[in-house]
Amino acid sequence: METPQGHPHPYLAAPPLAFAHRGGAAEGDENTADAFDRAVKAGYRYVETDVHATRDGIAVVLHDANLARVAGEPQAVASMTWADLKTVRVGGAAAVPRLDEVLDAWPEIRFNIDIKADAAVAPTVTAVHERATPDQVLLASFSDARLRRARELAGPMYATSLAQQETARLWLASRVRRRIALPPTAVAAQVPIRFGAVRLVDRRFVDHAHALGLQVHVWTVDDPAVMEGLLDLGVDGIMTDRIAVLREVFTHRGLWKDQA
Repeated sequence: METPQGHPHPYLAAPPLAFAHRGGAAEGDENTADAFDRAVKAGYRYVETDVHATRDGIAVVLHDANLARVAGEPQAVASMTWADLKTVRVGGAAAVPRLDEVLDAWPEIRFNIDIKADAAVAPTVTAVHERATPDQVLLASFSDARLRRARELAGPMYATSLAQQETARLWLASRVRRRIALPPTAVAAQVPIRFGAVRLVDRRFVDHAHALGLQVHVWTVDDPAVMEGLLDLGVDGIMTDRIAVLREVFTHRGLWKDQA
């Protein structure tokens, strides 16, 4: 994808890109200030994260719809105000940070933001507009309707990935090498290796995405042999929970210097 000025989108760097999934969830915590700080100190410049919204419309960084897994609390985030949510602690630290605070804290990091709920779309875009430039953020969602709304609100300068149905169309088009129309702000197909019994990421899919001007980012990959195979296919980014493992694979191939 190119900007109106004809240059590659500023969010993207020379591939392949290393993404710390939720800041590196294999370390025991995820989507926290400590997790993001750990990823940054390990040399990562791309971090994947997730957002929900509180009852009073604050975008917060959390994968699940409730706090059961991360904090042992059953409440749904959407039922809580920010005043209530900010009191929840894990190990003495805030369990769930605000998106605007995260963007403020790491202005040098590029965040891949997965919008997990319809109610989170507008608060997420508000935080992005107030705290981030287009080179810092990519907006993503499994939901096609949710991502369409995010694109409308964010405007033409903020990068997005493809949603689920858009990705399915791309995969089908890759089987017959047919060009398809893409959303103007789409810069990447962000996909698992497989979807059920269907292998998504193969040479044909990667080559077709590239022919259409898209990068291919694959999640969530923790096995070094699988990482090596994906890089051999020419994928443009890998998201991992095991940030030390992906860094080692990139370093072995002489790629890690590109993350700085």
